[in-house]
Amino acid sequence: MHADLIIVGAGMVGSALALALQDSGLDILLLDRGPLEVAPWRPDAPFEPRVSALSAASQRILERLGAWEGIRARRAGPYGEMRVWDGSGTGQIHFAAASVHAELLGHIVENRVVQDALLERLAGSGIGLLPAVGLDGLRRSGDGWLVSLGDGRQLRAPLLVAADGANSTIRHLAGCATREWDYLHHAIVTSVRCAESHRRTAWQRFTDDGPLAFLPLERDGDRHWCSIVWSTTPEQAERLMKLDDAAFAKALGAAFEWRLGAVLEVDPRLCIPLRQRHARRYVEPGLALIGDAAHVIHPLAGQGVNLGFLDAATLAEVLRHAHARGERLAELRVLSRFERRRMPHNLAMMAAMEGFERLFQADPLPLRWLRNAGLKWMDELPAGKALFVRQALGLSGDLPELARA
Repeated sequence: MHADLIIVGAGMVGSALALALQDSGLDILLLDRGPLEVAPWRPDAPFEPRVSALSAASQRILERLGAWEGIRARRAGPYGEMRVWDGSGTGQIHFAAASVHAELLGHIVENRVVQDALLERLAGSGIGLLPAVGLDGLRRSGDGWLVSLGDGRQLRAPLLVAADGANSTIRHLAGCATREWDYLHHAIVTSVRCAESHRRTAWQRFTDDGPLAFLPLERDGDRHWCSIVWSTTPEQAERLMKLDDAAFAKALGAAFEWRLGAVLEVDPRLCIPLRQRHARRYVEPGLALIGDAAHVIHPLAGQGVNLGFLDAATLAEVLRHAHARGERLAELRVLSRFERRRMPHNLAMMAAMEGFERLFQADPLPLRWLRNAGLKWMDELPAGKALFVRQALGLSGDLPELARA
């Protein structure tokens, strides 16, 4: 089987890339280990533990791909404010979308909801879908790639895109080098119902062990549900995971300083080791890495999938323009245009998240004083806060066409 482009990984980012190249004139194959089936939707369904904080830029991309309607038809938690404070001091800061004349900062959406909305658009799109297949081998063949599947089939294409996640099989088989390190932290993720409304606000407290976020969810108008991302040491995470729901709810409420009152209900918990990873190059001749296959950052600000959607939109733009000019899409000079646009932005975001994480983990008293003073100073600086809000909205920098106003 031959195609112009094979995308490996039909998660949120890989599916977005495929849709962004729909009607481009390219013969596209999108393959994944999963079944690529849209799950039946029930409005009263429990929340999925994995969520994303979708920025305004991501919303625009999803709107133009036709997937946002499917997301809103299910559920999304809009938020217009963010409150951050240092649990070891008095520093705090408040951000509001109104500071840049916007209605919202973003939406907290379950990953499964985003995925299903994208899969709905892929059905009948003309893009070749290969579900429930694993990779058995990968090698260069002439001017392209020979991809061997677990069921014995072989695929050929001049261009291969790895969108298969943090532990990318394609990146490993192609021998792409990475820089990576362990944060020595685990993240506990779940959904909880609180006594008080979240008021469409994203809350984050920096504790001595790591950041704790309460992200607003909504179900049938109920604004008491929050998605939890609790980053802590492996030892503390192990202890918390062993607690029953009542004990965990009490520990969670105390760690959050009861800002939303008592934690009344707790959904099943997941514990995820945190590791940062960045590919030294996003491209090689005939190969491009996007999303988590190219970069994994700390979940501190929920920016991971936003970076991935911008990767997908930018790569699609580069490929469309090159195809219109009759260029060979697999050539390094073409693919490097994508890398030049995305790598600086991704590295800057990763550096910012790393800096925040290290600053708030610092124990020395002078650094504690500095971060508290810095939060207070920034909270009284409207122009600085507005700049941060524009960054969070994803409305600055070299935006692809799909993300522009």
